[in-house]
Amino acid sequence: MENKNLFTRMEQLEATAAKYMQDLNEVKQQIIGLLEENQRLTMENQQLRKVLKRETGEAAERQKPSPAAAGTPAPLAPEAAAVGEGYDNLARLYHEGFHICNVYYGHLRTEGDCLFCLSFLNK
Repeated sequence: MENKNLFTRMEQLEATAAKYMQDLNEVKQQIIGLLEENQRLTMENQQLRKVLKRETGEAAERQKPSPAAAGTPAPLAPEAAAVGEGYDNLARLYHEGFHICNVYYGHLRTEGDCLFCLSFLNK
């Protein structure tokens, strides 16, 4: 009878150990997910800091009056300038590492060029 109790106790210990391993693996997967998200957010934060730094530098440049600005003619068609400016903004966003395609718009590009974005830029 004693051997049977010992065997039953051993099975209970094995079941408990298996549950602990399962719990440990679940926590490990959560940690991996958090580390990946942290890395992605760190990269996105660096990209946004670069954009902010450049934008604040460009804003400072625009505020300085240039001597040649007084003699420059006004743009011919405001609609044409707006279209060109929008395209330029999208191209700038793409080169800063963000998607501009309708599939992943605004997400950080982590794996090189996106064919959807490139086809949109080439239209």
